[in-house]
Amino acid sequence: MTITRRQLLILLPAAAVAWNYILAGTPEASPNYNMAEHWWAMLVDITKCIGCGSCVRGCQQENHVPDGYYRTWVERYHIEDWQMEYPEVDSPDGGKNGFPPAKETGGKNFFVPKLCNHCADSPCTQVCPVGATFVSPDGVVLVDQKYCLGCRYCVQACPYGCRFINPQTETANKCTLCYHRITKGLTTACCEVCPTGARQLANLKDPKDPIHDFLRTHSVQVLKPQMATRSKCFYNGLDGAVR
Repeated sequence: MTITRRQLLILLPAAAVAWNYILAGTPEASPNYNMAEHWWAMLVDITKCIGCGSCVRGCQQENHVPDGYYRTWVERYHIEDWQMEYPEVDSPDGGKNGFPPAKETGGKNFFVPKLCNHCADSPCTQVCPVGATFVSPDGVVLVDQKYCLGCRYCVQACPYGCRFINPQTETANKCTLCYHRITKGLTTACCEVCPTGARQLANLKDPKDPIHDFLRTHSVQVLKPQMATRSKCFYNGLDGAVR
């Protein structure tokens, strides 16, 4: 999709209005919610993920994700002992309904849940021509559906492949960390339904949040650190073969 200079000049003031609206707070937020006290992140413990797909199903139901599209999904990695750099990866239907039996030919198998990394320096926000995608003051990357042009620039810019164009609205869609829930004191749908606690929502501004002790005592990593996006999706037990 191309945007003419005239269209851009018309849309930029609207984007500015949208940003001021976000700064003032959203209708979904609880009256007692203070953005300044939160900086949201997600902790994913790969050692606990069993690939059941509950997170994918919970997300789809909570956020009305169209069939065949995913705000979060699960990948299964199979790595042979002699071929560590070239893993086999499958994710049937995003892992929504679990996985078929794993290979029994040696090596190892493990599951990696994926979602928007809610980067502090997100490439997607840098390329959006109208400011429809932005980082909220409490650290969540969001998309204002009213202003999104469906130009797909953000989809192409995301290094984690976590964005898609909703076929029903023709606008960009992605994980919002269930912003409508967390601003009311709830956790995300995927964290709520995970049977093993492999996912944990975290507030990095809360000194009492368990994530601080976890980060100090575990070798936690992020996906594609070379991209320098300041990802806030932290992984425990991340194998070097994960792309």
